[in-house]
Amino acid sequence: MSKVSIVIPFYNCPFIDQAIECALNQTYKNVEVIVVNDGSTEYLEKIMPFKSQIRYLEKENGGTASALNLGIKNSTGDYFTWLSSDDLYYKDKVLKQLTFMIENNAYFSYTNYSLIDANNHVFAQMAGKYFFDKIGLLQNLQNENHINGCTVMMKMQVFSGIGVFNENLKFTQDYDFWLRALQNYEMYYLHEQLVKYRVHNGMGTRRFSEYLIKEVEILRERYADKLIGVINQEKNI
Repeated sequence: MSKVSIVIPFYNCPFIDQAIECALNQTYKNVEVIVVNDGSTEYLEKIMPFKSQIRYLEKENGGTASALNLGIKNSTGDYFTWLSSDDLYYKDKVLKQLTFMIENNAYFSYTNYSLIDANNHVFAQMAGKYFFDKIGLLQNLQNENHINGCTVMMKMQVFSGIGVFNENLKFTQDYDFWLRALQNYEMYYLHEQLVKYRVHNGMGTRRFSEYLIKEVEILRERYADKLIGVINQEKNI
């Protein structure tokens, strides 16, 4: 029975207890929940009730990529998933996605997601952009990152193949990773919403949008030729 590692990076987030609880309450039980405290000074008390049920790691503040990488380094699962401390999984997220991956012999997959507010109210269903054809997926990734990191599940071997998250990127470490992964692995899409993505005033994409946009531009240029090559290969050009 495959083990799934759920890595939760945490930095001063008031929703951390809800994230841990939903990870522990997955219908698929062979999971390990790894919480990485990335130098937090607030809301630590919300982790305490779960300490006996999780693997808890602490480090100096270094950003999401560094927290994810520490979690990956300490993972013992066959598969990796990432849960942001302000987001939630639907209770059967791991079961449905793992089943989908095994059926397709997939190394990398992602799903759709719904949007919730600070009070957990769902205000948008199937909110993520998606593509059923590979060329459409690749062409969209030339311009933007539509793959929500918390919807992704990967075999641990992917990290052995292409490395871990780039810690020099503070806001687009996920986009960079997808652009590397697509050069080596098929990106399977499961057309279900299995994550609740929280939209709130404290979210990093709002507070640091200017820096995020700059990083996206850098990555577009860095991977432009590689993406064109993969697209042309898919088109048999």
